[in-house]
Amino acid sequence: MRLPSPTRTRSALAVLVLFLLLVGGVMSMRSVPLAEPSTVSGLPHSAQSWIVDHRQSLLPASTSQPAIVVYYRTDHRPLSGSAVAAVRDSVPLLVAAVASAPPRSVSAPLGGVVVSANHRVAVVALAVASAPSANAVADRVLALRRALTHLHPRGVATAVTGGPAFTADLGQVFNGADTTLLIATVIVVAALLILTYRSPVLWLVPLLVIGLADQVAAVVAGHLAPHLGIRLDGSSTGIAEVLVFGAGTDYALLLIARYRDELHHEADRFRAMRRALRRTAESVLASATTVTVALALMLSASVMSVRALGFASGIGIVVAAAFALFALPAALVVVGRGAFWPLVPRVGDRRESGRVFARVGAGVARRPRVVLLGALVALALAATLGLGTRTGLSTTQRFTARPESVVGQEILASAFPAGSSEPVVVVTPTGSLARTESVVRRVPGVVAVSRGPASATWSELDLTTDAPPSSPASYALIDGLRQRLATAVPRAAVGGDSATNLDLAHYLNRDALRLSVLILLVVVAVLLVLLRSIIAPLLLLGTVLASYFAAMGVAWFVFQHLLGYPALDTGTAFYAFLFLVALGVDYNIFLTARAKEESERLGPAAGMLSALRSTGGVITSAGVLLASVFLVLGVLPLITLTQVGVIVCTGVLLDTLLVRTVLVPALALALGRWFWWPHKTGADRTQAPSIP
Repeated sequence: MRLPSPTRTRSALAVLVLFLLLVGGVMSMRSVPLAEPSTVSGLPHSAQSWIVDHRQSLLPASTSQPAIVVYYRTDHRPLSGSAVAAVRDSVPLLVAAVASAPPRSVSAPLGGVVVSANHRVAVVALAVASAPSANAVADRVLALRRALTHLHPRGVATAVTGGPAFTADLGQVFNGADTTLLIATVIVVAALLILTYRSPVLWLVPLLVIGLADQVAAVVAGHLAPHLGIRLDGSSTGIAEVLVFGAGTDYALLLIARYRDELHHEADRFRAMRRALRRTAESVLASATTVTVALALMLSASVMSVRALGFASGIGIVVAAAFALFALPAALVVVGRGAFWPLVPRVGDRRESGRVFARVGAGVARRPRVVLLGALVALALAATLGLGTRTGLSTTQRFTARPESVVGQEILASAFPAGSSEPVVVVTPTGSLARTESVVRRVPGVVAVSRGPASATWSELDLTTDAPPSSPASYALIDGLRQRLATAVPRAAVGGDSATNLDLAHYLNRDALRLSVLILLVVVAVLLVLLRSIIAPLLLLGTVLASYFAAMGVAWFVFQHLLGYPALDTGTAFYAFLFLVALGVDYNIFLTARAKEESERLGPAAGMLSALRSTGGVITSAGVLLASVFLVLGVLPLITLTQVGVIVCTGVLLDTLLVRTVLVPALALALGRWFWWPHKTGADRTQAPSIP
C-alpha cells in the first residue's frame, strides 16, 4: 500500500489555511446595511407611480405620512356616543405622549376623528414625521402602538394601519430574517447529510465549507452591490442564502460520492481525490455556469428587486462552486478516510451500490416507449391542475400571518368605501389643478376627491374609490384614470400603493417574458457545449419545462385547496421558473455527463443505465436536500417566499424522482444513438448498441 506523502498533506493544509485567511479577511470587512423595502424606488423612473412619489417629495407637506388609528369594538357592536367622545378626548393625549420623543415623531390629527355611518368604526389620521430610513418610520409607528395600549377608551380596541404601519410590519418580517433562515437551513442540511452519509463526522465537513461560503458570499455581495447601483434587501439575500446552501451542498454530494467510489479502487486518497475532482469538475462547472449566467441576465431587468436577487444569488453560486472545488477537496483529504466512519471505504471492497436504480433502469429498458408515454401523461395531468391559476395579491394578502396593519385595514374597509384606506394619488401641474379635478370626478368608481399639498409647480389630489386596494377592479380604475388624463392633462401622473403594485406587475411581466427566453437559450448553449450533441440538449430542456408546468399545477392545487391562498403573488411564477430551469437542469447535467462518459465505453443504452445506477443515489439525495432547503423559505411570514419555496420544492422533486430517474433514461433508450446525435459514442464506432 502506498502511503500518502507528507508534502501532499502539507499542500492540502496550505489550501485550507489560504481559504481560512480569505474568509477571515472578507468577514473583517464592515457589513453594509441592507436596503429597506421600497417598491416605488425599485421601479424604473418612467413608471407613473415613481413619478408621483418623486413629485410628492417636492411638495411642502412631504415631511409627514398619515398613520391611521382605527377604533372599534371586538364584538363588532356600534360605538356608543360616550365611547366616541372618549376617543376624541384621548387623541390629544396620544399625540402628546408620542410627540414628546424627538424629533416630534407624531403630530396633530389630519382632519379629526371620523365615525362610520354604522357607528362601528372611528378613525383618526395622525401625521407621522418622515425619516431618512424606513426603520426610523417603523420605530415611530411602534411608539404609537405602545402608547395606544394605555391611551384608548375602555372597551374599545385599536389598530394602526396606513403606509407607515405597513412599512413597520414589513420591516418586522425581515428583522432577524437572515438568522432565522440560516438556522432553519443549517438544521435541514445537517439532518439530511447525516441521513445520507450515516456518519457522525462526515456531514460536518461539507456543512462547514458551504456555511463559510455562504458567509463570504453575503459579505462580498453586500460590498459590491452599492458600486453597481444595486440595493440588496432581506428578500434577495434570504433567497440567495438558501440557494448557496442548496446548490453548494449538491456540488459537495456529487464530489464526495465520486471520491468514495475512487477510494474503493485507490489506496492513495490524494490520487483518489484527483480522479474524483477531474471527473466531477466538468459537471459542477457546467451547472454553476448555467445558474450564474441565468442569474446574471437578471441584472438587465427594469425592476430593482429582480436585479438584486440575480446579483446576490449569482455571487453566491460562484463562491459556492469555488469552495466546493477547492476548499472541500482539501478538507476531505486532510481528514482522511476516517471521516466516512463507520462505513470506511477500503480498497477491494465489493460493495454493491445503486441496486435500486439498477432495477429502475432495467424496468425502463424493458419497455422504454411505454414508460416514456406514461411519464409524459403524468406530467401533463399534473400541469392541468394549474388551469385557472390567478395572479395578483393585495397588500393585506401578502402576509401569511395577520399583522396589525392588515387587521386595521380590513376593519377600515368594512365600514368605509373599499378604497379609503389606500387613496389613489394624482399629482398634476398646479395650473391644471381645476381641470384635473373635473376629469377625475367623472371617472366611474371615484367616490370622493380631496385636495392635498400643493406648491407653485405641482398639486396633489387624493381619490377615494369604491374598489378594494390592489384588486383587479382598482387596477382597471387606475388604467382608466391614466387614459383619460393622458388626453386631458398629459403631465398629470397617477400613483399610490395600488398604482405602484400595478406598475410593478407590468414591469415584472415584461422582464419575465424577455428573461425567460434568454435563460432558455443559455441553458441550451451550456448543454450543447457539455454534451456535444444537438438532440439531447433540446430534449433535456423540454423535460425541464415539463417539470416546471407540472410543478406549477401541483403547487396551485396546494395553494388553493390546502393553504387557502387566493392567488399567486406578482413575480412568483417567474422566480419559480428561474430556479427550476436553472437548478432543475443540474440533475440532468449530472446524469447525462456521466452517461456520455460511460457511453464512450459501453455504448449509448448501456452507458445511460450505468450512469443511472451510479448517480441515482447521490442525485436523489441532492434533489431531496435542495427541495427541503427551498421549503425553508416558508418560515418567513410572506406568501411570496412561501409560494416560491413550495413551487421550487415540488419541481425539484418531480425533476429528481420522475424526470431524471424515468423520463430522461426512457428518452435515451427509445432514441438510442440518435439521442446523442451528432456525437458518436463508443458503440457507434464498433457495433450497434444493445440494451442489457
